[in-house]
Amino acid sequence: MISKDSVERSNAAAEATLRADYDALGEHLDRRGIDIAAVKDKVAAYGVAVPSWGVGTGGTRFARFPGTGEPRDVFDKLDDCGIIHQLTGATPSVSLHVPWDDADPAALTAKAEETGLRFDAMNSNTFQDHESHPLSYKYGSLSHTDAAVRQQAVEHNLYVIELGQKIGSKALTVWVGDGSNFPGQTNMTRQFERYLDSARSIYSGLPEDWRLFTEHKMFEPAFYSTVVQDWGTNYLIAKELGDRAHCLVDLGHHAPNVNIEMIVARLIQFGKLGGFHFNDSKYGDDDLDTAAIDPYRLFLVFNELMDAADTPGFDPAHMLDQSHNVNDPIESLMSSAMEVQRAYAQALIVDRTALEGFQQDNDALMATTTLKRAFRTDVEPILAMARLEKGAAIDPVAAYRASGYRARVAEERPASAGGGGGIV
Repeated sequence: MISKDSVERSNAAAEATLRADYDALGEHLDRRGIDIAAVKDKVAAYGVAVPSWGVGTGGTRFARFPGTGEPRDVFDKLDDCGIIHQLTGATPSVSLHVPWDDADPAALTAKAEETGLRFDAMNSNTFQDHESHPLSYKYGSLSHTDAAVRQQAVEHNLYVIELGQKIGSKALTVWVGDGSNFPGQTNMTRQFERYLDSARSIYSGLPEDWRLFTEHKMFEPAFYSTVVQDWGTNYLIAKELGDRAHCLVDLGHHAPNVNIEMIVARLIQFGKLGGFHFNDSKYGDDDLDTAAIDPYRLFLVFNELMDAADTPGFDPAHMLDQSHNVNDPIESLMSSAMEVQRAYAQALIVDRTALEGFQQDNDALMATTTLKRAFRTDVEPILAMARLEKGAAIDPVAAYRASGYRARVAEERPASAGGGGGIV
């Protein structure tokens, strides 16, 4: 971990300015009837999970250019994730991906305790072949025409649940790359029936206190049709499986003009919003840092969440899921975690009474102005003060760079080979 003294030195240079900015913002919000301390406390209590795979350098279908100090295994990943939480105070949990992160559960638990982390949703992987799986997923997994391949995929998911139980997880996220690349390649109805049958087998093995999250994605690696291609199909799956099955919304898994905040509203309305993978995209996947392109859309998603915040039992999971191709992954994940917190804080200061009145009166201009007023408010002093009071860094990226952490781990971890393409 980065030494406490290093973080304190970084904070000392910025604390006086932060306190002045915080006090000024507090006076401004007070005139709007908003208690800055109450907002800060909610922001401080908020956390978003980081993906274990996110601390490694990603890639495209064409190439991967690894950075220095790449994690060698899940334990190196947990070290890096621990740094992210130490400096931001915003990422208390890690989501593992199996078999990439398969390890002795006792060792995983011990490492999590050492790094101050806990485990979030588990992720199964049947979108690529593995040495321990004798059958190939080239033509699908849970929806494969071969019953033996489907059973192999089901058993893998049940194993991931079993591992998750031992380390304190309470959810399983299932994403499959199943689909087709040519018209006529598959009978789409029968393929979906096979998927549902396999998903029911997984759901039947779900512990009573667990949730199952299914994730939709409009394309890739299947480029003609995808089995779980949009939120409507995802909703059908959740309805078919049962009360503990919910839809996971990955912000990058939608076409550029899709109204994601409306999808969120619909899933909330019918009790099937399970959680999020936060990221951003320009064209149609999730390779960009959260809020890199459209921070307003992220805010609008949180605006819908705030509308439902008081609903009994409403507890969607929040996780980052991004690929880092040119940036230091730790820096990108820290930045993204803070952007998610920022959207949350902005949504907290929306004047909901005024907004509801303008909506009721069909005053479109004043309704959208009400939202923009909250979005345009610089809430950075709130985020930074929450970090300072938790012993994290006022400026996490600056503190990270000053610590020399990347150079230090680069000396311990052998350089990774670049070369061929691959998202992960």
